[in-house]
Amino acid sequence: MKKIHLSVIWIWSGVLALAVLWGGLHLYADRQTLPEGVRVGGVNVGGMHKTDALRLVEKKLDALKQRPLLLTDSDSSAQDIKLTLAEAGISYKADAFRNAVKALSAKHLWTRVQTRFSFEKEWSITPFQLEKILKSKFGADWEEQRYGMPINAVRQIDANDQVRYIPERSARRLDWPKLDVVMNQALPKDFTASEEPIRVELPFYQLEPKITVDSLRSEGIERKITQFSTSLGSSSEGRVYNVNSAASTVDGLILKPGHIFDYGQVIAKAERTHGFREAPVIVNGRLESGIGGGICQVSSTVYNAALRVGLDIVERRNHSLPVSYLPKGQDATFATGSINFRFRNNTGKHLLLRAVVQNRTLTVKIFGTFPSNISYELESHTVRVLPIPVKRIRNDSLSPGFYQVIRQGKEGYVVETFRIKKVDGKPVERTRISRDTYRAQQRIIASYGGSTSSEPQTRELEKPIVEDGISE
Repeated sequence: MKKIHLSVIWIWSGVLALAVLWGGLHLYADRQTLPEGVRVGGVNVGGMHKTDALRLVEKKLDALKQRPLLLTDSDSSAQDIKLTLAEAGISYKADAFRNAVKALSAKHLWTRVQTRFSFEKEWSITPFQLEKILKSKFGADWEEQRYGMPINAVRQIDANDQVRYIPERSARRLDWPKLDVVMNQALPKDFTASEEPIRVELPFYQLEPKITVDSLRSEGIERKITQFSTSLGSSSEGRVYNVNSAASTVDGLILKPGHIFDYGQVIAKAERTHGFREAPVIVNGRLESGIGGGICQVSSTVYNAALRVGLDIVERRNHSLPVSYLPKGQDATFATGSINFRFRNNTGKHLLLRAVVQNRTLTVKIFGTFPSNISYELESHTVRVLPIPVKRIRNDSLSPGFYQVIRQGKEGYVVETFRIKKVDGKPVERTRISRDTYRAQQRIIASYGGSTSSEPQTRELEKPIVEDGISE
């Protein structure tokens, strides 16, 4: 009986102890205050009501976002940028602390007990940056306005034909990856930091222009390697205008290594840009009034300049009639759609062409790379003179035995032209570059009772070829 009594006592004691323990755990777990000694971002919230602690932390976080931020520039002339952390897209979070406080009110008792028992004493705050907000404030347009745009280097030819360079200028641009690093380093890590503005020196990189002095120099346009001039003499106003139109289109043209100069393209551009005026042209071997007369003086002058630095002539033909501004065999005609003038840049470097009309003289200059001890000369020789064909026509208004010369006519020529290469002033090579025919012009004689012709007639071309001008 005594043993049974003792057992009951022990059982009830155990039940009572468990009840006390259970109640104690509930009292411990259900506390509404935080454990003592808890700090968030350096601020003591230990012993505070959970709700009050969360409100205090949230208030501190909001206040931190309003801290002034000063973005400074190493350039003393540039104005500092003033804004708040919030305006810079920076906010702070205390999510770990907030989640831990939430766990203190978990549904399960044991979770609440464990959380409170192991509740950490020190909690940090985490800065969070939305870079897109800052980038939207300081985007490409803002950078361009504040720091300018890169400026390409410029090549210039001075009055003495010396090649000069205006250096390029780079422009500063924000280095966003570095800015992210220095910003994170400068941002406060707790609530105890000074209220003074947070200073961050903006990091930059240099945005380089596409064209630099080095890139221009690498093209090899080192010096003037040749020039050639022809006279406009007593050319009409329209012809001078046409020469100017074509020359100004050639002026400044840069020819890359291996590329071909195409005079047809030059004329097409000149016609679009400047247009052409009326001046004498050659139509099927005869001088007539037309549009664009004089443009072949430009092609012929360029041709002579190109020959004198050994450039590869791809396509060229002489005029059907000799021209006054060059020796026979040294001209280059042009006719829309049928005759072109082209040469290839075979120097291995870029070429720059300049063309200008001054004091009724057309001058073409070529700048590039060319050995100073090499030169070229031209020789042209008439190898055959073509007789003047005679056409006789009837004119019964003339007295018998009398005749009238309607057109004098001119002899034609077959001309061979040679290019002589010299090294150190001594000839080393002589090459025939062309054999040209200038057709003879018909002499027309009228007489009483005369026959229609004493010479075979040349069949008229179905479609006229307009040289030294443009055609539809």
